[in-house]
Order: sequence, then C-alpha cells, then structure tokens
Amino acid sequence: MNIATKNIILNNEIFTLTNQRAVYWESEKALILSDLHIGKTAHFRKNGIAMANHIMKSDLERLSVLIEYFKPEKWIVVGDLLHAGDNSDVDEFCSWKNQYPDLHFYLVKGNHDRLSETLEKKLGLNFKSNSLDRNGFTFIHEFDHTISEFQITGHIHPGVVLNSSVKKIRLPCFVQTKNQLLLPAFSGFTGLDTKNIPKDGRFYVFTDSEIHEI
Repeated sequence: MNIATKNIILNNEIFTLTNQRAVYWESEKALILSDLHIGKTAHFRKNGIAMANHIMKSDLERLSVLIEYFKPEKWIVVGDLLHAGDNSDVDEFCSWKNQYPDLHFYLVKGNHDRLSETLEKKLGLNFKSNSLDRNGFTFIHEFDHTISEFQITGHIHPGVVLNSSVKKIRLPCFVQTKNQLLLPAFSGFTGLDTKNIPKDGRFYVFTDSEIHEI
C-alpha cells in the first residue's frame, strides 16, 4: 500500500492529508478519520444480502498501516464508527483494536453510532461525545452553522467527478473551506456524494497512489 501525503495549514497547525482517507495532526500526534461504518457488511449479510468479509478486513489493514506509518498517540473518529450497532464485525474490530492498547481512542458520535453501555465498554473508548473541542478546532460529524470555531467533519462521503476524454471518473476527496475540513469516508464500502459538498472550497482528490489539489 502506497501512502501519498499533502500538508495543509489550518489555523497555523500542520495537518497531513493522505490518499488513504485519513489525516494526521502533527502537534497533537492524532490520526483523524471518519465514517468507518464497522458492521455494515455483517448487517447486509444478516438481512440476506451476500457480502464478502474482506471489505472490512481491507479497511482495518489500511488503518494498521497508517498507525505504523505515523505512530500516533491518539486516533479520533469523527462519527459513524459503527453502522448498525453490535454484530460479528464489531467483534472482529475489537480484536483488531487490542493490538494497540496504548493508543487513545476518541469517538465523536455520528448518526449511526447508537451505543449501549455494554457496547461502549466493549469498544474501549477513552472519550465519547457529540463533539470534541481541541486547540481551537471543533470535531463534529455534521457541519454546524452555529459553531464559530473551525470544524473538522465527516458524514457526507465527499467525492468529485473528473471528465476525461474517455469517461467520467468519480474520486473521493477532502474539502477545505475557510471554516471546515470535510473528511472522506474511511471505509471503502461507501458511496460518494458529489452534489452536496461545499462549493467554495479546495478539493484534494486522491487515488491509490496519489493525492492532488484541484
């Protein structure tokens, strides 16, 4: 797996965007991502739709590579860690997570994150809330127009359409505006929203090998 990076400055802080759907915040030693949707494949199987189990395994392998690459002290999930509560995929995720007992785990709750006390304990969270304020930044799943701080958000699964001479190409992206950094969905098992993304921003599109501003 190739990790391509692009440094951007937000409020005088360095954030490293990657083509692997995550951001590293240098001064906080924090790996930041959104929309893992753990349990989505198991939810589909439970409802009679055959889904390969390798989809989530691939997401977790990619996350392991990012952890080894950046060596963060914490990781922040900006909503939708889970997709449909507790299931066999969540068990597999918790087993994977046990490899990193010293890595602090912050969850900003998304609309899919319905956690019982039992499930919260099982996940081993160090922090859980509807938002997280950190050094002048607000981490929140959906952008909130009433918040004045710079917001780091998820939820939309942003993407762009590029026209080539052969066909239209849809690619995931980060979107940076004057008061928001919108993260791509970390899971590869998600669609792309190319219509409801901010229109006045910088777009950082990426492939398996590259990341570029357009």
